[in-house]
Amino acid sequence: MQLAAAALISAALMWLAFPPVNAGPVVFIAPVPLLWALRRTTSRREAVWVGLIYGTAFFGGMLWWIYTLGAVAWFPLVGTMAVYTLGYALLMYAVRLWSPFLWWAVAVGGWALFEFARSRFPLGGFPWGAAGFPIGTIPGARGAAQWIGPTGWGVLVIGFAASLVLLAEEEPDRRPLEGMVAVILILSALGLVLSPEAGGQAVRVAVVQGNSPCPREHCANEKQLIYDSHLGLTRTITPGSVDLVVWAEDSFGGSVNPTFNPEVAAQMAGEAVRLGAYLMAGGSRSAGPKEWENFNIVFAPNGSVVGEYLKRHPVPFGEFVPLRNLLRFIPQLDQVPRDLRRGQGPVVFPMAVGDTSFRLGSVISFEGAFPRYARSEVRAGSQLLVVATNEGSYGRGPASDQLIGMVRLNAAALGVDAIHAAVTGHSTFVYADGSLSSAKSGLFTAEVLYGMVRVQESRRTLYALAGDWLELAAIAGAAVALVVGWRNPREFRIRPRARR
Repeated sequence: MQLAAAALISAALMWLAFPPVNAGPVVFIAPVPLLWALRRTTSRREAVWVGLIYGTAFFGGMLWWIYTLGAVAWFPLVGTMAVYTLGYALLMYAVRLWSPFLWWAVAVGGWALFEFARSRFPLGGFPWGAAGFPIGTIPGARGAAQWIGPTGWGVLVIGFAASLVLLAEEEPDRRPLEGMVAVILILSALGLVLSPEAGGQAVRVAVVQGNSPCPREHCANEKQLIYDSHLGLTRTITPGSVDLVVWAEDSFGGSVNPTFNPEVAAQMAGEAVRLGAYLMAGGSRSAGPKEWENFNIVFAPNGSVVGEYLKRHPVPFGEFVPLRNLLRFIPQLDQVPRDLRRGQGPVVFPMAVGDTSFRLGSVISFEGAFPRYARSEVRAGSQLLVVATNEGSYGRGPASDQLIGMVRLNAAALGVDAIHAAVTGHSTFVYADGSLSSAKSGLFTAEVLYGMVRVQESRRTLYALAGDWLELAAIAGAAVALVVGWRNPREFRIRPRARR
């Protein structure tokens, strides 16, 4: 009962660290009750229950907004995440009697391993709830993401929490805690003083949030109405007042598509010419009887098409159905009759504002949560990033704010300004130091959001160059600790009586 309560407390604290509460600093103590419980388990069954209780409570609570799509969406996702925490619990059960340092190394590296794995498997992964993302709410600390990235902060969060557990267990060696405190404070101080900034040409941006006439449902002429709203709002923008106009994901589709419809293409190109600005718009189109595409298209100020970006990472069961033939008995999957055709890699769009030429990159919706997709755009040459999304299916829950929370730390890790554009809100601007603009649209409002971002002209960050190096180092450290502990069981185990 005591261990189960500890798992629930840990899940509740971790939930507080994310939107809607967004109490980021709580993340440093949130894993403590869970790790304490795992160090005190006396059987595999206890470890399994602790892992399942934490995983189900935390992910179930954080992702409650997915239930708006039905139990068929919520239960498999939460269950998969809970299986990962169960695996971590079993790993920690296996090393519960090891010496403090080896236990600490496995606790930190094991967590890093499971976050690394669940952000990639199955079906491309799901990074929501990663321990590093709440750091985005802490000035200075988020600036340090330029060196270690979101995943590196996840390592430090668990390292600090595991050190506190050892202290609570009255271990005489305080070096792990002292070392973690020193590293966190030094990095945060350096991140505050040397916070990343784009530093280049200012770009005036208008995000056109057209909203949907029937969010969470499909109504007659929905695509036409959404497109008409975006076009009408764009026509309210004063010529010469902006350099870039952004329409978010799903701002057009079906027959209302510049790819197939010359009239639509002429209208969008005409607005780019009238405004003397680039126009990026996101939409969908058919790619045959069994596939479709989710893409961003960019028009130049002269009305020509600069290029397209195709979404690379579809949402499982939302944009494609794995094992479709085996799952035909689930009627809800009929709502996804075709699978997304994936893009093959990052795309950057050449642009020019004033006397400055630069390259714009974009990711679409789900991809914005993954550090690796934003990083691939920057490594391909992007100096400014657009995250185009549409979360109208999830109602008024925290889905949009949770994605913004991930985008802000990814932006700080890469040192680029980002434009977060949503069809139904929230839309906002994210700066290279991870701070957010005061300009933010409402949910389910039709409006034009104006702001200014800058092109990255500073050096590439260490994270942009080296990626998840600290996470991989922690995993390697855990592997070494496991080899040492299992090859020398007597030397590195502590007696059960040493723990109360």
